[in-house]
Amino acid sequence: MEAGLTARLYHPPATAPAGIVHLGLGAFFRAHVASYISEAMRQNGGDWGVIGVSLQSPGMRDRLRPQGWAYTAVELAPEGQKPQVMTLLRNVLVAPENPQAVLDAMAAPTVSIVSLTVTEKGYCHEPATGRLDTAHPDIVHDLEAALPKSAPGYLVRALQLRHARGLPPFTVLCCDNLPENGRVVRAVVLALARLMDPALADWIDTHGAFPSTMVDRIVPATTPDDLDRVATLTGARDEAPVMHEPFRQWVVEDCFCGPRPTWEAAGAQMVADVTPFEHMKLRMLNGTHSSLAYLGYLAGHQTIASVMTDPAFVTYARHLWQAEIIPTLTPPENTDLGAYADALATRYANPSIRHRTWQIAMDGSQKLPQRILGTIAENRAAGRSCAGLTLAVAAWMRYTSGKDETGTAIDVKDPLAPRLAALWQDDPRQTVDGFLAMSEIFPEPLRNDAGFAAELAQALSGLRAHGASVMVTHV
Repeated sequence: MEAGLTARLYHPPATAPAGIVHLGLGAFFRAHVASYISEAMRQNGGDWGVIGVSLQSPGMRDRLRPQGWAYTAVELAPEGQKPQVMTLLRNVLVAPENPQAVLDAMAAPTVSIVSLTVTEKGYCHEPATGRLDTAHPDIVHDLEAALPKSAPGYLVRALQLRHARGLPPFTVLCCDNLPENGRVVRAVVLALARLMDPALADWIDTHGAFPSTMVDRIVPATTPDDLDRVATLTGARDEAPVMHEPFRQWVVEDCFCGPRPTWEAAGAQMVADVTPFEHMKLRMLNGTHSSLAYLGYLAGHQTIASVMTDPAFVTYARHLWQAEIIPTLTPPENTDLGAYADALATRYANPSIRHRTWQIAMDGSQKLPQRILGTIAENRAAGRSCAGLTLAVAAWMRYTSGKDETGTAIDVKDPLAPRLAALWQDDPRQTVDGFLAMSEIFPEPLRNDAGFAAELAQALSGLRAHGASVMVTHV
């Protein structure tokens, strides 16, 4: 029966050449960007099929290959579920198995865009400064070896290959939650290229393109129960479905060095400056998402929807938006930030979306600088209180201790997890001083702000004494 169900999903792979290579073939890309690519091709044609690349493990390739690279995207709305079969993938490569095959795919003449969703930590940069981390093990490897390991390494080596073959560069399209993500990736790529070959760096700088983007769609991790649910819903067994909310938004800086799909026909906003949209989304959505994730997890909530059933947390989120985040923003044209906050509250409360607080809490050392710390720094410079966001930072610190409020172990997923856990002391102020000394996380204005250190220590002390559920009521 299982074989029959899988066969009903199987789609013969398209033979048209791919126009896009995507690094980091996780759920978010397949639920968000892929939908815009598919719709643009339906509207206006074009050979914009995608070669996906896993930079770590073969799991996604092994699940998708028996299905002809097809998969189901399921929209989860409060009123019901809506499946759609996605058939834009042409192949999936596993980088550690054959790095040269990945480079050859990126250097193919038909490819004009290389997009990425490799998470914040995948760019091997210092989150507080945006600079390339030349001490990162993967970067150390990539400087010494012809075949890369890191995402920046693949970008540079593939561009080097195109340059040697007389081909134009591809556009590098970052779709991760980084402020000014195109500029960050450009700086990382140019820094790495300059260490390898200054002439190559000059060529990339002159002819390459790194548009900034803002992506927005809540995509919870797929669970084993979801596989069964999709099989019941569609009559086909899919080993790699993605689940997503109805809402989606994609804002793209319209500066490409080659052709691109007509994404505007699919509803993408092609603009001259992404920054206002990016700040709005990173601070209002991602900032409150992380705040609710750390505090909610400590309070025993497994999902954001569960957090939003607690009136105290709803009031806390509203306070963050109105009193601490919106005052730091310049709204995009024709955008009502208050209405955007209302829409976020509704999206968070969607009972069909089981977005786990533990999932959102991952990689906090990489996420907090752009989601929360920048907002705090601006508020403090302007003399505005930001007790709610300071409490969120304290909750992240407590989370990284590896123990929740009941003493139960937390599986902390963070590239700096051992260092963060080692910073914990009995004295909250000593703990805070240790965290603030980490220049790769905290920007200089906050590291040197004695008032912030005192308020952070007070918030951490309150969490230890009273717990998250009580502390959110005191903001």
